[in-house]
Amino acid sequence: MKALVFYLSLPLLYLISLLPYPLFYGLCDGIFFLVYHVFGYRKQVVRTNLKNAFPEKSEKERRKIERMYFRYLVDLMLETFKTLTISKKSALKKCEATPEAVKLFNEYHDKGQSVIIVMGHYGNWEWAGNTFSLSCKSPLYIIYHPLRNPYFDRLMYKMRTRFGNRLYPMKEAFKGMVANRKEVNVTAFIADQTPSPENAYWTTFLHQDTPVFWGTERLACKLDYPIVYITIDRYKRGRYRIHAKKMIEKPSLTREGEISEMHTRLLEEDIRRRPEIWLWSHKRWKHKRPAISQEI
Repeated sequence: MKALVFYLSLPLLYLISLLPYPLFYGLCDGIFFLVYHVFGYRKQVVRTNLKNAFPEKSEKERRKIERMYFRYLVDLMLETFKTLTISKKSALKKCEATPEAVKLFNEYHDKGQSVIIVMGHYGNWEWAGNTFSLSCKSPLYIIYHPLRNPYFDRLMYKMRTRFGNRLYPMKEAFKGMVANRKEVNVTAFIADQTPSPENAYWTTFLHQDTPVFWGTERLACKLDYPIVYITIDRYKRGRYRIHAKKMIEKPSLTREGEISEMHTRLLEEDIRRRPEIWLWSHKRWKHKRPAISQEI
């Protein structure tokens, strides 16, 4: 059944990928109407998340963010499949890295220093991975969750590695990073996923008790790689810009929880600035804080 769904979907995905951009975004508009106005996909999840995250905003303001979010979400989902056929020239036009970001990563490469990137589900992280590989000297390793459908998983693997990126399944990240210590590289962590509540750093994020994966902090401290925070800003429809900011130069010298707290606060700043381009339909707050948890 999984194979049947995949092979029936594949021609449609390639067709979407090959559409000229005016038709492509016209299709996005049509799908937005169905997702938002007809099916109401996870609308209540988004509505609840926005209400809890922005109690200071009016209902009208939150509804505006909600509609803008669903437009972005549909664009993001279809833009991902553009990677199947997008050219290098078009990839760099649609998602560019600032000169400062390229300079920062290339300076680390020239010094022989591997780096950890930490970021959130903000902007278009799929296009940003392609842009990094096409713009910077160091190879990029992306930590990812394999998909349950092995056929779609292989397709996503092909898309994500098409311009030279490499992947670590989440459970093999530390093993892979240790195996590649002699190589100067960059490893990207998307840190705003939901860990089990018993094995997480707990903090307050957007007014809510929130668990944060320890992985970024603990691997950075063990390997003592500098950490760079990435923002992928959507400055207009179909156009993204990657900004990079040095976060921690020597993770081994930090207090427990300091790194997790810092990247969480940076992501929160991004979300407050442009709330519509973060994944509000994700059930980020489905767990309750245990009676005993660690927090700075």
